[in-house]
Amino acid sequence: MPGLRRIGRVATNPPNTPLYRRLARQLQERIDAGAYPAGARLPSEPELSAEFGVNRLTVRQAVAELERAAVVEIRRGVGTFVRPPAVRVSITVDPRSQRFDLGSVHAALPGADDRGDDDRGDDRGGDDRGDGEFVVGAPPVAGSAEDEEAARQLGRPVAELSRVDTVIRLGGRARAACSYWVPFGPLPAELVRPGRPGNLVLDLARAAGVELEYDWRAFGAIGADLADAELLGVPAGTPLLVREGVSCTPDGAPALYVRRRIDGSSARFVLHFREPRPDAPQPFVP
Repeated sequence: MPGLRRIGRVATNPPNTPLYRRLARQLQERIDAGAYPAGARLPSEPELSAEFGVNRLTVRQAVAELERAAVVEIRRGVGTFVRPPAVRVSITVDPRSQRFDLGSVHAALPGADDRGDDDRGDDRGGDDRGDGEFVVGAPPVAGSAEDEEAARQLGRPVAELSRVDTVIRLGGRARAACSYWVPFGPLPAELVRPGRPGNLVLDLARAAGVELEYDWRAFGAIGADLADAELLGVPAGTPLLVREGVSCTPDGAPALYVRRRIDGSSARFVLHFREPRPDAPQPFVP
């Protein structure tokens, strides 16, 4: 216990805080102060145990707490390393001008080149660095809870719907898992080929021979299930931002239901109420 006082600020802990959480806070403060920079290896369990005057179980619990908080990464047989800060992608939600649904494309993202091109509406999908939207598969619409919700939103029987799942990769990593339902089918085999790059909103609109406009979008949060965790490369239960909604034809007929699950550690939603400055970074539009 005395060893925990060596790096101070123990008074910031509430009364009766478990010892392992006090140690986790101490280690977090060192990381925040740069004593252990991103990519650095933490001292071993025996080293931390000796320095702080606690047993190895307490050290193990403290490090596990930091791992749950995504502060460190435990590499079995190698050591524990400080994670780099999460790169956060800004997602624009412009209530003044977003009428036409142009799909999921990106511009000026982390890891992108310096051209700053706004490829919104471009149907090329991914680029040569592997960024973009890619088809994962076209699972049968078989009456799952998500399928039933899509049928309700589109006003069609489940049996009349087709579904496509995709993943959006930005800055070299998966950022969003997406599912689309449309009230027609079968979908062209090339459109749903696994691994195919594209802009699925525009591709589905072309397949249906319609133009899509936003009807509504809603926002929420869930924990990643096993399938989404695998697609996004995150632990099961990781907080995901959910953006879902319906796009319709110009006459108001529901024509697409979309549900996107976005890694909450790497994204934020931004509402624009004034015209963006010309020099402002271009956001991701999901």
